[in-house]
Amino acid sequence: MSLRDFAAELPDYAKDIRLNLNSLATDAVLSDQKKYGLLLSTAHGSGYKPLVEAAEAECAPKLSPEAANAARSAAAIMAMNNVYYRFVHLASNKEYGQLPAKLRMNVIGAPGIDKADFELFCLAVSAQNGCGMCIDAHEKVLKGHNVPTETIQAAARYGAVMTAAATVHATRV
Repeated sequence: MSLRDFAAELPDYAKDIRLNLNSLATDAVLSDQKKYGLLLSTAHGSGYKPLVEAAEAECAPKLSPEAANAARSAAAIMAMNNVYYRFVHLASNKEYGQLPAKLRMNVIGAPGIDKADFELFCLAVSAQNGCGMCIDAHEKVLKGHNVPTETIQAAARYGAVMTAAATVHATRV
């Protein structure tokens, strides 16, 4: 199933989500690696298998194997980091922030693609997962790579739309 087919299955009460999902797939502003990497990472970040399958089918001909793997890796590592760092951020005891995380995160240092693109994927999944500490950290790296504010905002938009699409599709009657 393509993303367009997935979007067509969304009910009429979620017409805006359907339209937004279709507009992500036809975004002409971002490079293909950014656009399809964001689609794939945020689909995986949603944890919703039908959306993951649609995104995998949509992105397979558009992404190199390295970029597809980096997008999946961004979702995987953020699934762990966003929980941990959200805990550190929200805990009243600030001592946790002084302790080593003791979590393996090698992929962040060597994602196999352009570092800025990988960080963009991580930021989008962090936005999905609501980890402010991770959003700030990834935005800082992106700004250090001179990524425009509009590109960073687009990544958050991908996370928002893909999460909404997964939520609505999972609950349709």
